[in-house]
Amino acid sequence: MATVEAGGDSLVASAGGTRDEDMLNDDVHRLELRNVVGYSGERVVRSLRIHPDTAHMIYPIGCNLIIEDVESNQQQILSGHDNFISTLTVSRSGEYIATGQHTHMGFKADIIVWHYPTKSRYATFNLHRMIIQSLAFSANDKYLVSLGGKDDANVVVWDIATKEAVCGSRASTRSAGPASVVACCHENDDVFVTGGDNTLRVWTLDLRNRKIHPQDINMGQMRRNVECVEVLPGDKFAICGTTTGDILKINMETALLAKSGPSKNRFSQTIKCICVLRNGDLLIGAGDGTFATFNFETMTRGRTGKVPEGGVSGLAVRGQGHHFYVGTTRSQIYMVEALEFELSLYRTCQPDGITDVCFPAACSDLYVTCGLNDIRVWHAHTSKELLRITVPNMLCTAICVQNDGGAIISSWSDGKIRAFYPETGRPMWTIENAHTKGVSALCVTNDSKRVISGGGEGQVRVWNVTKDTQRMAEALKEHKGKVTMIKVRQSGAECVSASVDGTCIIWDLKRFVRNQVIFASTLFQNVCYHPSECQVIATGTDKKVGYWETFDGSVIREIEASTASVYALDISSDGSFFVSGGGDKLVKLWYYMDGVVSHIGVGHSGTITRIKICPNSRYIVSVSADGCIMRWDFPSIPRPQDTLPGLPEESNGANGVNGTAH
Repeated sequence: MATVEAGGDSLVASAGGTRDEDMLNDDVHRLELRNVVGYSGERVVRSLRIHPDTAHMIYPIGCNLIIEDVESNQQQILSGHDNFISTLTVSRSGEYIATGQHTHMGFKADIIVWHYPTKSRYATFNLHRMIIQSLAFSANDKYLVSLGGKDDANVVVWDIATKEAVCGSRASTRSAGPASVVACCHENDDVFVTGGDNTLRVWTLDLRNRKIHPQDINMGQMRRNVECVEVLPGDKFAICGTTTGDILKINMETALLAKSGPSKNRFSQTIKCICVLRNGDLLIGAGDGTFATFNFETMTRGRTGKVPEGGVSGLAVRGQGHHFYVGTTRSQIYMVEALEFELSLYRTCQPDGITDVCFPAACSDLYVTCGLNDIRVWHAHTSKELLRITVPNMLCTAICVQNDGGAIISSWSDGKIRAFYPETGRPMWTIENAHTKGVSALCVTNDSKRVISGGGEGQVRVWNVTKDTQRMAEALKEHKGKVTMIKVRQSGAECVSASVDGTCIIWDLKRFVRNQVIFASTLFQNVCYHPSECQVIATGTDKKVGYWETFDGSVIREIEASTASVYALDISSDGSFFVSGGGDKLVKLWYYMDGVVSHIGVGHSGTITRIKICPNSRYIVSVSADGCIMRWDFPSIPRPQDTLPGLPEESNGANGVNGTAH
């Protein structure tokens, strides 16, 4: 434990462990995370790094840090933060990685130092308030320099060997704006640079007196907001990128502005990233998506390229610089050949959030996701995108694949139901004006002859569909609020719909009448049939999972499932387990009969919107509102007896349930 006087405040720094293990015990185990699809390019600037071994790429996804083999695409996932990662840095030797995070107003944000050879947590520092703005290791990995956000406004030097804070100070003068970036020298451990809104300073560490002394750079009448800083080899000059699109060359020895430019043809929408190439030129990334080489001696651009959408949020040069990687604010990662400046997509995800996920029948190698603007088909084991179907400016709310694999059927916020060919993504047919307030739920019968949809106005509609004709068979009008989920029985003779009006209704699809209705004091978000189809489980905003009989709609039990609303639910094919997820951002695997948690998966940074167990029950796929896809190993645990709760004999598991049995 160390106390630091920083900016007049007495702050406490600690090196400690993780909080995630508090949820785990001898009976509840951790779900193993197999791989992740995503990239926090929108939230994290300078978010892409190549490790000095040149074989691994490092980038954040939510609260996780991904170390990915560039050749094999195998991932190692470091989890420890409890909120979004805000910044990261890699030491020059490659032995350490440091990450900082966001946290809530008034709370302190963690810095985690990871030991790269063992892929384990080395130390945790907790001193800055609300957000860690920037991090940098000193030349020989002796110190870590951290910079807090505008609510903290302090810069702190940490000793890596002792895991203690050495000293700290306010990062900028009272008359200047907040500092936003820090960079260390290549050779001198005791000197570093900070930059920000109308502030640019060179700092020198006085270890004997445990102080850091700033020297403001004299830029004359020029006023700039510095967005990124890179110290050149030799430690004599530093290069700074600004929000006005020009580049400043600073003499660190004299603390004077040496040069600025270009005077014309500046970069647009802020210079976000700067890398130094082997030939001495700079590689610049800008907020308008432009990336270019730049000669800082002549202050002229060289070769220029541009990403298809979004701005540049990260640049990483690999090896000798024959190719480099560009991360974007639209959460895409591109590989660029240095000679031709040709882009090729390396990693992609859905940055605007994912609303649904499904597997084709009896196929565990592929899954389909949907969200704003598009539908995507993924290969489960390589996490590669195989197909993208785009409908601009529309939200796809639900998706399913016909059992025979003939079509991908989707529901959209514009009130249409669209079907696409799964091989090419070309449109097959469209039902216009399927619902007046958007289509919010969708399912298809096993014979692929019927589609059942739910709308924002509360109606459930049954459609007879073929490639040539789509005709509504019936409209069922008992719900008073938006339909959130529909599931159909294997025979196709019955379905259940969940609604935010607090009811789940079981419908007879032959007579088009209500068989049963389930009432609860909640806004239902999801419902599932047990494989035996004699029970359903449903969940919603009351944070519970309830079991009900399909025969008479009577409640069997209710389980306290979460500390927040539960949106995602799925049952294994044999009915022994179910999984849930929601606002608490945890994936929970439950014993169905006992109603107790077996495993918990920690990793999501956004609300979990949907979750699915693959058909062969080997892994679980969960998707979230921040666009992240996580694939978890389904644990090898003994299957309990197939006796259902609520049935006769001692097999009724009500006595062992963390909830209420009725």
